[in-house]
Amino acid sequence: MSFIVVIPSRYHSTRLPAKPLLDILGKTMIERVTQQALKSGAKQVIVATDDQRIVDALKHIKKIDVCMTSKEHQSGTDRLAEVCQQFNFADDEIIVNVQGDEPLIPPSVIKQVASNLQQNSHASVATLSAPIDEVDDVFNVNAVKVVCDKNNMALYFSRATIPWDRDHFSLENQTDKSLNCTALRRHIGIYAYRVSFLQEYATLSVSPLELIEKLEQLRVLWHGFKIHVEQAKEIPPPGIDTQDDLQRVIDFLSN
Repeated sequence: MSFIVVIPSRYHSTRLPAKPLLDILGKTMIERVTQQALKSGAKQVIVATDDQRIVDALKHIKKIDVCMTSKEHQSGTDRLAEVCQQFNFADDEIIVNVQGDEPLIPPSVIKQVASNLQQNSHASVATLSAPIDEVDDVFNVNAVKVVCDKNNMALYFSRATIPWDRDHFSLENQTDKSLNCTALRRHIGIYAYRVSFLQEYATLSVSPLELIEKLEQLRVLWHGFKIHVEQAKEIPPPGIDTQDDLQRVIDFLSN
């Protein structure tokens, strides 16, 4: 199986300024993400950025490519589409989008999502999910839920609690730590695309659903394309969005 990893990396972050260049035990966060990607078996790893400071910080890493892209992109997926144009990739090439703020992402997860897309030719996108086993995540709007059909094709993604257990999700039960939440699946934000679809995605209009939920993947469903969702064989740790997240990763690596 052949696939390429592209890591979108913007310099500016509202909650953590200069997030890609944050120091994690002597290495920048973006460097640690590239290290995980290189372990996945990808034939090429590309960092797609809009800032020369990130380019400069990665010059010493010989096994990756760094691609300067437009500052005007509204999403990481749009940035991926530009990378494919710059490198002139073949239409059937598989591209895995790895988030630039996940320095602990398991290489097996990157390989899995690429394999899923390769094995599901009728899907335009592949992604992963995990069972929800913490009641706190059931009603957490930051834990995105996904509902699939019998063929593991996504029906909908939402910040809301879906499917809604009418008989058990009463207001009184929402603080019950013994609540059964096994029917719910949490979306894991890693994606695999074919280059041909990325080129088409760049032409798709923004959907009203993604504007409401602030979930970019709803654009794909809105326009009638299929997203294959498989349960992750290894659950990735959360990415870094806050100073507390950064310290958690440092503590993990220190131990």
